[in-house]
Amino acid sequence: MTILMSLQTVGSFALYFIAALVAVALFLAAYMAVTSHHEVDLIKKGNTAAAISLGGALIGFTLPLASVIEHSVSLVDMAVWSVIALIVQIVVLKIVDVALREVSRHIEEGNVAAGVTLAAASIALGIVNAACMTY
Repeated sequence: MTILMSLQTVGSFALYFIAALVAVALFLAAYMAVTSHHEVDLIKKGNTAAAISLGGALIGFTLPLASVIEHSVSLVDMAVWSVIALIVQIVVLKIVDVALREVSRHIEEGNVAAGVTLAAASIALGIVNAACMTY
């Protein structure tokens, strides 16, 4: 691969990278809007459970996002599958919320076990989601 060929792909890289940053920002905004707790405020106060759970959700979203970027045929394709990855993470949140009975309350109270459980579920389903998005 010559330098000229590498430089020609920089535009595509930049476009997908910016689109991915926008997708992550939209994911964080949507995810934090549906949780009952306020992650940023809790994290600023040193709540480890909130940091772990949000970090797990972010990883659980970006794993399929990376797969989508690798396999998408266009930015529209990437956007559609990114929305699906976002929905999966919200479903995981709701399932864990039912299983742990008010996971947000546990996280607000600083229950690290609840934060780790939510993070682990988010990452696990993110991995499965990413694998399902390959073809």
